[in-house]
Amino acid sequence: MSGEPIKPRGGDAVSTQAGGALPHATTSTSEDIAAFVTKARALSPHAPGAKGRLIFALDATMSRQPTWDMACALQADMFREAAAIGTLDIRLVYYRGFNECRATGWISESAKLATLMSKIDCRGGDTQIGKVLSEARREAVASGVRAVVFVGDAMEEKVDELCAKAGELGMLKVPVFMFQEGHDNVAEQAFREIARLTGGAWCRFDPGAAAQLRDLLRSAAAYAAGGREALLKLSKTTDGAAKLIGQMK
Repeated sequence: MSGEPIKPRGGDAVSTQAGGALPHATTSTSEDIAAFVTKARALSPHAPGAKGRLIFALDATMSRQPTWDMACALQADMFREAAAIGTLDIRLVYYRGFNECRATGWISESAKLATLMSKIDCRGGDTQIGKVLSEARREAVASGVRAVVFVGDAMEEKVDELCAKAGELGMLKVPVFMFQEGHDNVAEQAFREIARLTGGAWCRFDPGAAAQLRDLLRSAAAYAAGGREALLKLSKTTDGAAKLIGQMK
């Protein structure tokens, strides 16, 4: 894969901070939280006829290379599932290396997302889940987000700080689906709590298990495109959807 970062192409603008990196988050006051909840409700992606919007966040540190390649191949399934229900835009967010966290613009075509993902290689570094949650919150207020999917295998941050950010997303009614590769106990504890606080769900998949990850991604896309009703319908035939709906508030 190319080592070059994602470049802006037409509507595929990266975040505005220098180098495309996502900005550092600040702690919100109660007044800030009340203000963004009010604004987010006015932009609710759950309104009838609203276009589904999904943030697809990936850990692109070195241990993730096999799953990154797999996710590149499987992301098309999210669009196909959503197309059967409604419409879906996806915003890719990923982190890797030293303090590098980037985001694309909203993408409505599977081929375009695959092209962008193919230009990214994995690099060693610590996790930056807090930045992912902050970006989800910012985008939820700016334009509305129906759900967040995160795929990762580790957590190396302060869990209380992550939980505070997750709580804000919960107030905005943006569920986070935490899909964990492997059996890291520290990651599992944090991922479960993030999912709980946002009204989302935590699920584990085995390393390299394409079928398991495909099932989970399709289920998350169904929710993003059609809401709880679409996920409930899919749960009658799909194990992944049943796992998600069984945990969601």
